[in-house]
Amino acid sequence: MSAALREIRFHLCQNGSSSAPLRQFVKNQIGAFQKANPSTKVLVREANGVKPIVFARFDHGHESKIGLDVSSEKEVAERVKSLIEAK
Repeated sequence: MSAALREIRFHLCQNGSSSAPLRQFVKNQIGAFQKANPSTKVLVREANGVKPIVFARFDHGHESKIGLDVSSEKEVAERVKSLIEAK
């Protein structure tokens, strides 16, 4: 992961079908991500009716985001990885 990554924030709906792959990603993969990146803050924000999205904050306040309206947990992981590596 990028050394410049300071925070990663996931926004999702607790029960919306479009957030289901992100909910699975959070359930199955966030723990491993946190262990591999102990200096990176990981936040999960749940709100009714929101679209699934991830924000990445890097050094000097630079922030990027990408939508996660995808069909599988694997696609979520790929998009998160591409967002982090794009910096």
